[in-house]
Amino acid sequence: MGFYRVRGFAQSIPAPMPDSLQLERLIARAESVLGRFEATMPPAPPLPDWKAAIAFRWRKNQHRGWLQAVRHPHPIRLADLNNIDDQKDRIAANTRQFVAGKTANNVLLTGTRGSGKSSLVKAVLNEFADQGLRLIEVDKEDLIDLADIVDLIEGRPERFIIFCDDLSFEAGESAYKALKSVLDGSIAAPPENLLIYATSNRRHLMPEYFSENLDTHRVDDEIHPGEAIEEKISLSERFGLWISFYPFSQDDYLNIVNHWLQHLGVSAKVIAECERDALNWALSRGSRSGRVAWQFARDLAGQQKSSRKTTK
Repeated sequence: MGFYRVRGFAQSIPAPMPDSLQLERLIARAESVLGRFEATMPPAPPLPDWKAAIAFRWRKNQHRGWLQAVRHPHPIRLADLNNIDDQKDRIAANTRQFVAGKTANNVLLTGTRGSGKSSLVKAVLNEFADQGLRLIEVDKEDLIDLADIVDLIEGRPERFIIFCDDLSFEAGESAYKALKSVLDGSIAAPPENLLIYATSNRRHLMPEYFSENLDTHRVDDEIHPGEAIEEKISLSERFGLWISFYPFSQDDYLNIVNHWLQHLGVSAKVIAECERDALNWALSRGSRSGRVAWQFARDLAGQQKSSRKTTK
């Protein structure tokens, strides 16, 4: 040790520590801090078990994402969907090409609410699952993770549909650009085993304002939209197949009601007598849609089961 003197007192000071020993202590402290930090972190997400299910959801927790198997996917079949035969034929043909390893298009299903858009995608999964089709449901807020999802499925033998339900964007949302990149806007080619099927009530997926039409101009006899409209159109145009859905007529609505009542085991006598109630149900909901028909059928079928139990 060395000495130094302060106002007549001799004090001892430690000799300088060798550089190697200082480095070892610094590393030990850093490892200790890192260990405590890692203990607070969630465990690494498990790799997906592709054999566990035909459908998966993308889940997030503390900024980490993983694919969660859907143990009981919706059992709806194409045969359950009535009065949308053209829409069924078009999406089934596209999906058939896809699972056969042929070229196919991303699909945008748009139109009136409750008309069967999302049900059609679920039915397509059940129709082609035994041919290797798998579905991954991704919420709009998680579309920024599409690149991570692509990394998980690229090179897999299965064929994957990424399903985005009720898709729409407001100006400035980051997920909008992530979806554009995966569809057709990145330097990396999208995997050949991946398609995106999205449903929306908006054809162009973003709100449109009257003021944007002020930017439209004419060149000779052609109308050229302004930049804001061009930006909104560019996303929907990246879907190669557009499938439109329209409001049901009264006869179409009643046909769907009858189908679901038969499916739920309601007697022919009750079905024949419920037309007025079915129409009033639709009137109270302000819509004659497949969803409303299904809800009415569930209500009436439930009443019939309750009545049978009471009479026993």
